[in-house]
Amino acid sequence: MPLSKKLELFRFNIGGQFMSHFIAIFPALLLIFSSPQATHSAEKRPNIIFFLIDDLGWSDLGCYGSKYHLTPNIDKLAAMGVRFTQAYSASPVCSPTRSAVMTGKNPARLGITDWIGASQKFNVLVTPKNVKALPQNEVTFAESLKKSGYATAYLGKWHLGADDQDHPSFHGFDYHRGVNRAGSPGSYYYPFKRNKKKSKTALSPSDVPDFDSAKKDSYLTNLLAEEASKFIEKKKDVPFLLMLAHYSVHTPIQARKNDAMRYEKRMREIGLSSKVSIKKERYGSTRMTQNNPDYAAMVESVDRSVGKVIRKLEELKLNENTFIIFTSDNGGLSTLQNNRRAAPTSCLPLRAGKGWLYEGGIRVPAIMAWPGVIEEGTKTDVPIISSDFYPTILTAAGIKLDPSQHQDGLDLNSIFRNGTLQKRALFWHFPHYHGSANRPSSAIRKGNYKLIRWHEDGSEEMFNISKDISETIGLDQSAKREELSKDLSEWIKSSGARLPKLKEER
Repeated sequence: MPLSKKLELFRFNIGGQFMSHFIAIFPALLLIFSSPQATHSAEKRPNIIFFLIDDLGWSDLGCYGSKYHLTPNIDKLAAMGVRFTQAYSASPVCSPTRSAVMTGKNPARLGITDWIGASQKFNVLVTPKNVKALPQNEVTFAESLKKSGYATAYLGKWHLGADDQDHPSFHGFDYHRGVNRAGSPGSYYYPFKRNKKKSKTALSPSDVPDFDSAKKDSYLTNLLAEEASKFIEKKKDVPFLLMLAHYSVHTPIQARKNDAMRYEKRMREIGLSSKVSIKKERYGSTRMTQNNPDYAAMVESVDRSVGKVIRKLEELKLNENTFIIFTSDNGGLSTLQNNRRAAPTSCLPLRAGKGWLYEGGIRVPAIMAWPGVIEEGTKTDVPIISSDFYPTILTAAGIKLDPSQHQDGLDLNSIFRNGTLQKRALFWHFPHYHGSANRPSSAIRKGNYKLIRWHEDGSEEMFNISKDISETIGLDQSAKREELSKDLSEWIKSSGARLPKLKEER
């Protein structure tokens, strides 16, 4: 509540005959109402739930245009709040984006520009060394919330370091379940290991811990949602932060059999062909059809988990005071190197997918809901990016921002207040080779224009995203291209982004 409103209510309550006393104590009241601590005690701070989905594509949800996948709970969440049509991940792969979410910084500043654990492949260029873990000196938004009195929990995929000291518990999360040391689970089926015959003590990095005593028919995505519900029940009387970071829909593509069978039936019911169409994309091949029953079933499992959490909030009457964020860490896996299997999904109408700086690799779904603060059933085409969540969350919790930490994030609360956001350029830096067939590249989006630079030969492509969402029409407007190219070069230098080099320059 604004300070002026608090004072007005106070004046009304004490009555005119006590006005002289009010004037006498006004300075003390001003001090009390101006302090963040007093504001938090007078007004209950919101609970915060962050759904971070792995490899979920921009067009994988019903509310983003999918005609095949069924996502009624996520669609309901979108109807409860705002849907961003031009939201971006900070990177086309997972670890860099997750570092941006946690710190509010572009991944290039942290040196995390590839997924952690990736073998640094060399081709024409020698790629820069990737930082192996989220730096300990970074203050995550979870650390700030914890210090401010929030209960904090992290469930699921972390992928920001594999050593003991790199665990979420060292970055502000008091409670954790199901956090392995890799970027994907050994299996989505119990016991969630790649090799079921290994002993319990001989865990591989991809094995998911903590669930040895789960029921033998348990499915990982469902199990993580159950753990989330338990945490909410336990912490219902205090402000809490819950990060539910699903491994789904990352490979291995493993669905529950009955769910996959329903989607095979659904294909026939809606007249969708089972034929997989492929289109060449530079050194790779892109899937052009969204018709994978197993993948569709995995998307639905994520949707069910969202529904389970929302119902728990409603059951405990916490939904009116909970700020919910839903997004993905990068675009859908639609493009792979030539001569490999077909990728599991399609990102159409976007070009390419995970691993690429075309829209398919970096444009992602993003939904926010907060009753009484965010207007229901709205959408916005204001471009946002992963680093924006950091200042947005802290502002929502009433915590003073430190601009030196979230250097690249903007507070999205201004969109909720007046529908605007400070204009800025967005930057991406992926100086690596990737299994999607992408080559080292960097990109800038400024206004409606986007420029991609290919580091092997220095060539550049420019598109008008507002008119050409599929990035099929390369533009040759020399003045605009020069402007974006110069801005990108200056940002690469100022951010400390490390560039790949020719082998003889190594």
